[in-house]
Amino acid sequence: METIVDVVIEAEAWEVIGLRELAERAVRTSLRHLELPEEAEVAVLATDDARIKLLNADFRAKETATNVLSWPSEDLSADNPGGQPYLPEADFPGEPAFLGDIALAWETCNREAVEADKPFEAHVSHLVVHGLLHLLGYDHISDEDAVLMERIEVEILGKLGLPDPY
Repeated sequence: METIVDVVIEAEAWEVIGLRELAERAVRTSLRHLELPEEAEVAVLATDDARIKLLNADFRAKETATNVLSWPSEDLSADNPGGQPYLPEADFPGEPAFLGDIALAWETCNREAVEADKPFEAHVSHLVVHGLLHLLGYDHISDEDAVLMERIEVEILGKLGLPDPY
């Protein structure tokens, strides 16, 4: 069994970058780096700013577009700031663990990549890694958590051949 990344392309602009392969590589590399089983499932919604603005308003009460949103299938957050999150478990023996959903907004991702003068695919890879870490219980609410999450992101991006985004 292997990593399953189910990509739903809602905004046609996403068709041009090979998001399915990019997301699979980012997820697989992240799981391997964290020494987690690669038998996992993640859903990725490739959408636009209008849709992500609605999702952000519905789920976070923020009526603005954002680059990435994530919805973990279970709360794996650590009990203390800077601590390691809990490990994901499959709902049924022999099945991959469903980690949750990630949504990406084309316009915001593209604008950020242009402003940062970095390749779009590199920026999207970073956002998939970032979203996946949220699914796995990492966050950046406290300073301790932010330091841990950013360090792990940089390590994973290095394994993907991408530079430190921070």
